[in-house]
Amino acid sequence: MWWNRTGNMRTLIINPGSTNLKLSVLDGTEERFHTTIEQPPAVALVTGLEQARAAGLLPVEAVGHRIVHGGPEFTAGVRITDEVVVRLTKLNDLAPLHNPPALEALAEARKQLPDVPHIAAFDTAFHSSIPNTNPAAVHYPLPQQWSQEWGIRKYGFHGLSHAYCSRRVAEMMGRVDDFMLKVIVAHLGGGCSLSAVAGGFCFDTSMGFTPLDGLMMTTRSGSVDPGAILHVMRHHGLTVDQVEHALNKQSGLLGVSGVSSDIREVRKAAESGNQRAATALEMFAYRVQLGIAAMMTAVGGADALVFTGGIGEHDAIFRTSVCLGLSFLRAIIDPQKNTSCVPDQEISADNTKIRVFVIHTREDVSIVREIEKCLGKV
Repeated sequence: MWWNRTGNMRTLIINPGSTNLKLSVLDGTEERFHTTIEQPPAVALVTGLEQARAAGLLPVEAVGHRIVHGGPEFTAGVRITDEVVVRLTKLNDLAPLHNPPALEALAEARKQLPDVPHIAAFDTAFHSSIPNTNPAAVHYPLPQQWSQEWGIRKYGFHGLSHAYCSRRVAEMMGRVDDFMLKVIVAHLGGGCSLSAVAGGFCFDTSMGFTPLDGLMMTTRSGSVDPGAILHVMRHHGLTVDQVEHALNKQSGLLGVSGVSSDIREVRKAAESGNQRAATALEMFAYRVQLGIAAMMTAVGGADALVFTGGIGEHDAIFRTSVCLGLSFLRAIIDPQKNTSCVPDQEISADNTKIRVFVIHTREDVSIVREIEKCLGKV
């Protein structure tokens, strides 16, 4: 397997959200403990550590922290020092919903576990190859001052997931060392993003300066006409904070359907005759189809399409909807394989041109790899 290593380091992986925390303990890549705690990350961390300690899984040899935004500076994992924390704090405005709680959890973890190395792994890092692989994709058609002085550019997110899945599918295809392999990864969950990967390097991704860009999501709008934002602010009196809340929390599947952000509930409503819910599902699939076709432009086609994330891994009906719209590209799935799929599995039909896979994403494994690199274990 691509993650094979000489050691079997025990690591603690801290994956904070804006209002919760996922915490796991791994021996190598084997998960020994996992919990999700619905509390602010710094508070949840204390509870999670108590649970891990009670299970006899502490101490650990290293701690890995998922940080959403590394900005232009952090393009690989980095060992945490006081000076690194200062530099990370300066990036809070780039991801105000994600970075601040992650740094609060990081501070608490260093306090609780002061004698082991702490490593930050960034969701933006995998996409840091784009300025070299595809310079046309990294900048927006905006005034130069915006990009050169203010740092407005594409960063991309979900990189830990995209990195894992693009490597895992190469392994499943027996093409780990094939620099001609072209993969489109569709990470579809609460947040949704696509990446175009060739030879193991990212050439483009759908999220941009923030995780709000790109695909329609469960509560996030994805890409919209910026003129519409100006219009509602100018003519309907919305403040910046109100617009930000609407785009992040009241849009996407929830906003269009008026029912729920949960695709299962939206589908139930659609099946009961709710036209708004049906439109939301059609819109969601259509925008994913458009995005996949756009990603293929970045790498000149595709050998494989990967579905991952909560929706990508578990919703066979949605995978069918997406692939039906890509039949002209011959990304064709086998209905029986798709319905009975248990990741990691190929669901391609015999007559497909682009092979289709469902992979259980392992962001924790990507973080372990960053830990090993920083500590000289690989």
